[in-house]
Amino acid sequence: MKKFVPLVVFVFSSLVSCSQKSEVIQDYTTLPSFLKEVSGMSYDANSHSFWVLQDSGNKSELYQIDSLGQLMHTLKINNQKNRDWEELTTDTDGNLYIGDFGNNKNSRRDLQIIKINKNNLTATSTEADYVITFEYPEQKEFPPKATEMLYDAEAFFYYDDHFYLFTKNRSKAFDGTSLVYKIPNEAGHHQAEYVQTFRSCNVYKHCAITGAALSPDQKTFVLLSHTKLWVIDNFNPNAILDGKIEVHKLYHDTQKEAVTFGDDSTLYIADEVKKKSGGKIYKLDLNQLKPKP
Repeated sequence: MKKFVPLVVFVFSSLVSCSQKSEVIQDYTTLPSFLKEVSGMSYDANSHSFWVLQDSGNKSELYQIDSLGQLMHTLKINNQKNRDWEELTTDTDGNLYIGDFGNNKNSRRDLQIIKINKNNLTATSTEADYVITFEYPEQKEFPPKATEMLYDAEAFFYYDDHFYLFTKNRSKAFDGTSLVYKIPNEAGHHQAEYVQTFRSCNVYKHCAITGAALSPDQKTFVLLSHTKLWVIDNFNPNAILDGKIEVHKLYHDTQKEAVTFGDDSTLYIADEVKKKSGGKIYKLDLNQLKPKP
C-alpha cells in the first residue's frame, strides 16, 4: 500500500463563545418528516430551493425542498439502486451528481457517481445521463485490516472537470486521516487518483468528514463533521489542501451529513434525525466566522 504523507494543517480557532444555543449556525427550516436520513444536499440558486437525497435503505429518489421546508418535487432515478447514496453535488451547468460511494465496511467494489441531466430535473422519473465507476488503487483487500479502514466516503464536490472526494476514516484507533482523491468527470471506469492526505483531529464523533461543498466563485471549499467546519481558501487543483485552512467549532452537536453553499459566503447544513433531534436545515454566514480585526 502506498505510504501517505500527512498534510500539516495549521488550525485557527473560531472566536465564537460557547452557549447552549449555537451562535455559529442558526435554524433555517425543518425538513419534511419522511426525510429522516438526508445525507447529501445541493442548493439551486434559480429556484432558491434544495435538492436532497437519503442514504442506504431509502428510495432511489431526489427531493426538491423549498425555503419553508416543503416538498416541491420528487424525482425517481430509474435503474439505479440506492446502495449507499452519501453525497450530492452540481457542476457549473446545473447537472446533479449522486455520490453512491458509502462504504462503511470498506468491502464495496461497485463505487459510482451518477449524473442526472439538468434538463430532466422537472420529470417525475429519469434515467442516469451516465455513470462513472471507480476504485481506489491503494486498496488491496476487501475489507482491509481494521487499522486501514480508509475507504468509506461521504464527501465530494465538482471542480475543474473533476470530482474531489474526501474519505471517511473508519479505522481502529481513529486519527483523523482522510484521503483526498480526484476522479475525472467522464463516463466509464476510473482509477481514483490519490491527491493528498487531510488530518482533522482524533475524536471520531467530532472529526470524521461527513460532507463537502465548493463556493459558487470556486475560491472556497468546506469540509463538515458533526460538530466542526473546515474552511479552505487559496487552493489549486493539483494540491487541493495547500491553501489556507481554518477550523471552526459549531457548538452544535447533531448528526450533520450534508452541506451546500447558497452564495459565496452563505452555507446551509442538514442533519439526520436522531433521538428526536435533527431533521433540519441550518444557515451559517462565513463572514461571521472571520476573526475581528
